Amino acid sequence: MYWQQDIECMDREELTQLQLERLQATLFRVSRNVPLYRARFEEHDIDPDSFLSVEDIRRIPFTSKADLRENYPYGLFAVPLREVVRLHSSSGTSGRPVVVGYTKNDVKRWADLVARILCMGGLDQDDVLQIAFSYGLFTGGFGHHYGAERLGASVIPSSSGNTRKQLAIMQDYRTTALVCTPSYALHLADVMEEEGINPNALSLRWGLFGAEPWSENMRQEIESRLKITATDNYGLSEIMGPGVAGECLEQGGLHVNEDAFLFEIVNPDTGEPVPDGEVGELVITTLIKEAFPMVRFRTGDLTRRIVQPCPCGRTHHRISRILGRVDDMITIKGVNVFPSQVEHILAEVEGAAPRFQIVVERDESHLDRATIQLEVSESILFDQMRKSQEFLATLKKKLASELGVGFEVSLVGRRTLPRGEDKMKRVIDKRMF
Repeated sequence: MYWQQDIECMDREELTQLQLERLQATLFRVSRNVPLYRARFEEHDIDPDSFLSVEDIRRIPFTSKADLRENYPYGLFAVPLREVVRLHSSSGTSGRPVVVGYTKNDVKRWADLVARILCMGGLDQDDVLQIAFSYGLFTGGFGHHYGAERLGASVIPSSSGNTRKQLAIMQDYRTTALVCTPSYALHLADVMEEEGINPNALSLRWGLFGAEPWSENMRQEIESRLKITATDNYGLSEIMGPGVAGECLEQGGLHVNEDAFLFEIVNPDTGEPVPDGEVGELVITTLIKEAFPMVRFRTGDLTRRIVQPCPCGRTHHRISRILGRVDDMITIKGVNVFPSQVEHILAEVEGAAPRFQIVVERDESHLDRATIQLEVSESILFDQMRKSQEFLATLKKKLASELGVGFEVSLVGRRTLPRGEDKMKRVIDKRMF
């Protein structure tokens, strides 16, 4: 089943020509309206009218997360703020959020792109979709909501948390499809077992999961325990949110909506393209965004291009499941966290040593649990117990407030953490994806 079959099954030559036309329009837009791109185009003598092939995109420098932070909040917008009808944000590596905007046309196109992903995952207008992503500045909740309404499905905006209420809604409202993180899907399965809820008695058929890494083994467990078909989908706020790519029911990689996004896979060190099928960093250029166009944005995500035809009939190329990060970003409960963010917070707390490790695990409920092992001064570690508890409480509160996710903190003495010639490994991820 398709949402826009004429586009999703477009001839590759015709699709490439459409990409070129939209790329030229995007480059013209940013060269006129975005100071960062205007300066770079002048510096590198780039004329948008001279682009005769999509491969010419390689002449343009990359856009990095640092560029987004340095132009906070509206420096990269290509339209006046009065034309922006929606604002969302994504966390950045320094703790400063990246603000993204949408015009009316952007929101309409966003809805269509997400509707495609939902169709790929099996949904149609007869489905009842329960969205268990948080609603707010995070794009996941509203993005799937727009797409489901565009599709004509019934939407239950249950948001995140309150698991038993989620299950009651699932039973009473006869939910047929679920959107959330894969780890939360397993947590729902655990609570269902505790409550004696038989998944076969539910109306649930489909699950679309994302916002954190997961494996094929995890997919099989979700499908077995919830009695659903589970598909992967990919998006990021800097580009649009959900709607960038998604799996069809063949479950053989994520179809990129190539009429809306030009994607490259490059060597993270050299920036040069890697051969099809080889792992590299995903770089994306938006082709239809009005308010917040991105040109050659380095996502930091590692994947590979799949060019073999898909049995579903869609002609847009696919990417593999996200295999990891170029940098050391970790995703905890759907929230992106960088060790540099943690380090910045610790440096502000008196007594905190520069050496620490983050240990990430999954508890018995399949939810993420993150612990910071922190070297501190002997006075902090062995002084009065009350002071130590106050120190921990202050630190935990600051971490949760600034990072948006809770951490446990374990205080250890100096020279307790491993030392060697190489830089200490900041993150120990024990989760089995």
